[in-house]
Amino acid sequence: MDAGRPPLIPAGLDATLVLVRHGESDWITKGLFQGQGDSPLSARGLRQAQLVARRLATAGVPPVLPIPARPPLAIRHSPLQRAARTATEIAAAMAAAADDHAATAPRPEPDPGLLEIGQGQWEGLPGAEIAERWGDTLRRWRSDPLAAWAPDGESLPEVDVRVRASLRSILAELETEPRLGTRRRSGVLGYAEDLGDEPWTLLVGHDGAFKVLLLAALDLPLERFWLVPFALCGITVIEIRAGRPRLRLLNATDHLAELETEAERELVEEPERTCAF
Repeated sequence: MDAGRPPLIPAGLDATLVLVRHGESDWITKGLFQGQGDSPLSARGLRQAQLVARRLATAGVPPVLPIPARPPLAIRHSPLQRAARTATEIAAAMAAAADDHAATAPRPEPDPGLLEIGQGQWEGLPGAEIAERWGDTLRRWRSDPLAAWAPDGESLPEVDVRVRASLRSILAELETEPRLGTRRRSGVLGYAEDLGDEPWTLLVGHDGAFKVLLLAALDLPLERFWLVPFALCGITVIEIRAGRPRLRLLNATDHLAELETEAERELVEEPERTCAF
């Protein structure tokens, strides 16, 4: 932790953060740099969003996700439509699955702090063109992201400031939420334990911004930016116990296996469609 900066996580906090990256977007299918370009979900991306929504709405069904059984305190999402639509699908699935409709998931709220890293002049351009026009900068960005970034884009320290401000607000809100009971659990997995009663918040955002958020939450240096990639509609869980974070789940994507089966089926059926014409 930076000695000149106050602790990010409140002392003694018991809470959970669940991170979900948005589904595939139209720009992803075209190989375009996104940044803060506002591309909608592709048809496949919408299906991914629906599948992760179903998984989160049935988190207590085996294999159980390490998420508290109570509804989330908040659902925060990047204002970009690919994240907003993914968050909307999740909230709708949670509401539909709730036994107690008085305690359904909250309405999704946009959070500018969760915006993807601004990629300036690179946004909307194919990777091949960026490599041709800004090859040296692109290589430096990928090897040392603190030394180089997109022209007119955001530097990582700038992103870190806004992400930390948002995360600090989210954690402060969780700190004010009363727990439903008491809990003393082992910090070692494998011992009998329930899902916990602590409050939790669901965040729906982007690969780059989530990289920064994860490093901040785990008190890791920003230089480790490329350490963890976030899968489309993957589920990541950060538990906080007595103010100490632990990475409980990273990039769970088993709920997307159905999409792989559908894609395989299409490949098998494609020759038949071709012959029919």
